[in-house]
Amino acid sequence: MRRIEEFWVEFNQPENDGIKPAGTLIKSFYDAVDSLKGAVIVVFLLFAFFFRVVGVEGDSMNPTLNSGDWLAVNGISTDFERGDIVVVTQPWERNVPIIKRVIAVGGDTVDIDFLNHEVFVNGQLIEEPYISQPTWLRYDVDFPLTVDDGKLFVMGDSRNNSLDSRSSAIGLIDERYVLGKALVRLFPFPDWEIYEY
Repeated sequence: MRRIEEFWVEFNQPENDGIKPAGTLIKSFYDAVDSLKGAVIVVFLLFAFFFRVVGVEGDSMNPTLNSGDWLAVNGISTDFERGDIVVVTQPWERNVPIIKRVIAVGGDTVDIDFLNHEVFVNGQLIEEPYISQPTWLRYDVDFPLTVDDGKLFVMGDSRNNSLDSRSSAIGLIDERYVLGKALVRLFPFPDWEIYEY
C-alpha cells in the first residue's frame, strides 16, 4: 500500500501596482464597444422613425430660432395646432425646406390689419409674444382669408423679414408637405426651450 498525501498550496497573485491583466482590459473594451453599439442603434431607430434633426438657416424665425440652431422634429405628428413651429417641404421657387409658425389651421379665417399691425384668427386678436416686431410687411395675398381643410397658414416670427403664407410664392401649406413639428432645440445647448410663451 502506498500513502498518498495531498498538499494544498495557496498561490498569491503577484502585486501588479493596479495594472489589470491584458485579458481584463480587452474584455472591458469589448463590453464598452458593445454598449455603445446598442446605444447607437437605439438612437438611430428613434431618429429614423420618430424624430428628425433639422438645421435652421436664415433669420425669418428670430428671435425664437436663429440661423445655425439645430432642432429635434417629430416626424410622425399629423395634428397641427396654432402656435406650432413646423418644417415645410412644400415645393416653391427656391425648393428648400422652410421653418415657420402655424397661425391658422383648416377652417380658420385669418385677417391682418397692416395699419395697426394686428393679426386676427376667427375674429379674435391673437397674442404673439414670440414676434420680434409688429406685422407691417404685406405681400400679394388678400385678407381676410379662409384656410382650406388640410392646409395651414404660416408666418415667421420675424414678421418683416419672412417670406410666408402672406405671399402667393409660399401660400397655404398642404399638411402633406409638413416634415414635422419642432419639439426642442438640440443646439446650442442648454437652451432647449423653443415654446417660451
